[in-house]
Amino acid sequence: MRILKMGQTGGGIGAFIGEVHRKAARMDGYVQVTAGAFDINPERSLEQGKILGLDPKRVYTDYKTMLKAESALPKGERVDFISICTPNFTHFPIAKACLEAGFNVMCEKPMTMNRQEAEELQKLVKKTGLTFGLLHTYTGYPMVKLAKDMVKAGDLGKIRKVVVQYPQGWLGQLAATMPLKAAWRTDPKQSGASCCIGDIGTHAANLAEYITGLKITSVLADLSTYLGGKLDDNGDVLLRFEKGVKGVLVASQVSSGEENALRIRVYGDKRSLYWNQEDPCYLHVISDTEPEQVWKRGNAYVAAKSPAAGRCTRTPSGHPEAFLEAFANHYKNFTDTIRAKELKKKPTELELDFPSVADGVRGMKFIEAVVASSKKGNVWTKV
Repeated sequence: MRILKMGQTGGGIGAFIGEVHRKAARMDGYVQVTAGAFDINPERSLEQGKILGLDPKRVYTDYKTMLKAESALPKGERVDFISICTPNFTHFPIAKACLEAGFNVMCEKPMTMNRQEAEELQKLVKKTGLTFGLLHTYTGYPMVKLAKDMVKAGDLGKIRKVVVQYPQGWLGQLAATMPLKAAWRTDPKQSGASCCIGDIGTHAANLAEYITGLKITSVLADLSTYLGGKLDDNGDVLLRFEKGVKGVLVASQVSSGEENALRIRVYGDKRSLYWNQEDPCYLHVISDTEPEQVWKRGNAYVAAKSPAAGRCTRTPSGHPEAFLEAFANHYKNFTDTIRAKELKKKPTELELDFPSVADGVRGMKFIEAVVASSKKGNVWTKV
């Protein structure tokens, strides 16, 4: 396979998520970081380029300069896609400019600041025919893909209820120790309409829709602001899905002692399943009439049941795969889709198994519905 060239905005020295993107994209050896505008400070951007061993001429002061310079290079030499790892409020203008310049995009979430921007990007992706990926990390785990295929195969029977929770405690700690770093996260000008729901609640909603194959149709939300900021840091949401399925979503960034405890339970009339992100290599299936089943990542029976899970498994059973590999799975499918289009081939269903611009639109609609529901006094609101 041709090694694709990656450009990046953001991800400068000390940035966590930008380095995660670089590690994940390069994990399978078919992507090379070639260019970037890594920091708003030109000197720091250049320093990051040196660390990565890049040609200084391909390290830029800003994304506009990068797009202009890379566009002038011949095909095969210019970057094939751009990874956007900048703050929330910059995602839309950068993504729009990348698409208009003819570059594929992998974007951090939330995709935009509002639904209107998200829908504009969706139209632009359709118009250009370019590939757009969105990093909803957790659907990249093999056992999540197994769960999806189990539901699709009818192993659980008719789905009745979904319970998904995502408690963290870090924002409360940050507010106490480094209040300035915490402040921007609850600033609507930088984060959008929501802090907690926008940051992690959308992950929980995306996970629920991915596994069940059902869209959330309406919400009844109660948002809280324990830290005194302008945006929520905790959210409790009742969910209604298609086909009469009910659910509950709980997200919090002020749950003291919690780390990254994303968990989901899907209840059917025959069986139920649950998965825990902090113990991600195991999927539990339970029922009233059978012993509990524990499906273990890396075994041949998992790949036989779920080709998507098998495709996204790199190591034998008993050798844990987790966060970085989940990121890398999305990059693998995203870049394989780019290659398929280059060869004028229709990407396969497995290659297209990564979050897209449509998921970004869903996320913004979910955020807006949750915020509206809470502001109106906790009333049912359509998504």
